[in-house]
Amino acid sequence: MAYDALVLVSFGGPERPEDVLPFLQNVTRGRGVPPERLAEVAEHYLHFGGVSPINQQCRDLLAAIRADFAANGVDLPVYWGNRNWDPMLADTVARMRDDGITRALAFVTSAYGGYSSCRQYQEDIATARAAVGPDAPVIEKLRQFWDHPGFVEPHADAVRAALAQLDPAKRDSTRLVFTAHSIPVSAAATAGPHGGRYTAQLEETARLVHAAAAPDLPYELVWQSRSGPPQVPWLEPDVNDHLTALAEQGVTGVVVSPIGFVSDHLEVVWDLDTEALETAKQLGLDFVRAGTPGTDPRFVAMVRELVRERIAADGERRRLGELPAWDTCPALCCVPPARRP
Repeated sequence: MAYDALVLVSFGGPERPEDVLPFLQNVTRGRGVPPERLAEVAEHYLHFGGVSPINQQCRDLLAAIRADFAANGVDLPVYWGNRNWDPMLADTVARMRDDGITRALAFVTSAYGGYSSCRQYQEDIATARAAVGPDAPVIEKLRQFWDHPGFVEPHADAVRAALAQLDPAKRDSTRLVFTAHSIPVSAAATAGPHGGRYTAQLEETARLVHAAAAPDLPYELVWQSRSGPPQVPWLEPDVNDHLTALAEQGVTGVVVSPIGFVSDHLEVVWDLDTEALETAKQLGLDFVRAGTPGTDPRFVAMVRELVRERIAADGERRRLGELPAWDTCPALCCVPPARRP
């Protein structure tokens, strides 16, 4: 049985002020996040009129994928469903069933392995299918793409463009800073079947982007967007603390590249463009934030390439009786052995 659709699966975000708190309650349900923390984060969204940019970015990506598929002979309808806000994934899966879809591929807007960046999306897909019932289409997640040229090259070009905005006479005191979403240290240690997958993949992406964009500059991978209780250790240093340390070392300018993200959603435009920028100003640092792939044609083409790769692998699987290991994102790929059933 061949694949007959692609579904874009993303995080979701509010699109009006009255959506903000219900959205955040969806995101944090079962995690014991206190109301005052939700109110604090809600202010970040309200700063932008209660509208997260992520949904429009998904609409733009959806349109770009459809156009790319049509131009390159990929005859698959493309759907879109979110983890935390409309269009909710379960509603999308129900529509896919009603449209006669029986077996689909899922492209998730996260490049990396680990629980929240991969495994939780697998769980979301399973939950949505269970809600729809026995007639729900089978949905298989495409593999992680942290080192794919279609992801790395747009990030590298964005770094070059950002560096061009800084004074070349100060290049010797310029630093490149890569950022990604922080997670609990315990989650990082157990990410993937052998542990450490999330951090290892990010370190490799940072290395690849650095080598392509600015091999003469020192660089570091640091973290942003921590949301957990203070008593729980999370990956450090935070980008703001790191900027302070760089200023103390005599650094005069930084390019911050959010390699942990595929588009400029709220955690980029607030945590970096607002908070980190303000930190840099207070420190007297020249600060430029590099862009993200968004709808870069190479990133869009990557989606098509991953789909074709998986279709080819599926034919090989049927010939051999199994899916080749190089192309898998199996159900247990981000579950450490101790937690496997």
